[in-house]
Amino acid sequence: MRFCSLGSGSGGNATLVEASQGITSTQVLIDCGFSQRELNRRLERAGSSAAGLTAIFITHEHGDHIGCALGLAQRWRIPLWMSRGTWRAVGKEGFDTSLLHFARDGETLALGDLALQPFAVPHDAEEPLQLRCGDGLRSLGVLTDVGSSAPQLLAALQACDALLLECNHDETLLRASAYPASLKRRILGSHGHLSNEAAAEILQHCQHAGLGRVVAAHLSAQNNRPELARAALQPAIGAAALDVADQALGTAWFEIG
Repeated sequence: MRFCSLGSGSGGNATLVEASQGITSTQVLIDCGFSQRELNRRLERAGSSAAGLTAIFITHEHGDHIGCALGLAQRWRIPLWMSRGTWRAVGKEGFDTSLLHFARDGETLALGDLALQPFAVPHDAEEPLQLRCGDGLRSLGVLTDVGSSAPQLLAALQACDALLLECNHDETLLRASAYPASLKRRILGSHGHLSNEAAAEILQHCQHAGLGRVVAAHLSAQNNRPELARAALQPAIGAAALDVADQALGTAWFEIG
């Protein structure tokens, strides 16, 4: 089992997760917050293609996450998963709903060699879901676009072998930024985005001997720096490798386990 970020930040988010069992292989795209042309370019860079995707899972309806999902799914006949709330927020006439599948908090989705376990999170969207992905032996926790921690969230991420963890902003940089006061309040609120320090607290709760890799994701271009995210997470990282997903380049492929 392996994963890579195709790009992460307010300019667009997409993550590939792949599992193989013998002659079979499953590849799920989590979010696709780019244009079709740009997403295809990033898939090609990762050695993949839209034609090779088993499914697309959309965490919520914000543009930097849903992007070209409907058009991509329809063009390549890819099953598209999201919550009912997300669909209500983005549903469009003309989309072939035979491709549409609904996910719910706590209900496991069996997609080929992967099992996806969606869980609800506090974020200012209609029915946002984040994911735990597993192949029966290893697991990846994906947590982006969440305003604050919650017991259900922490429970869903326990004993993961790898984490993709939002580190949206450094609070000092955000408070001193030129952002409007209303936007600052939204980001800092309980349904906004995780600061580096809040992400470190979540990581501390999820730390265990089997956690091998943590990727800091969704860094704000204006209100964060990779070195600040690294410094905040380092005390809680344990023996895990620490990487930062880039908005333009994403990450390399990482094997899990």
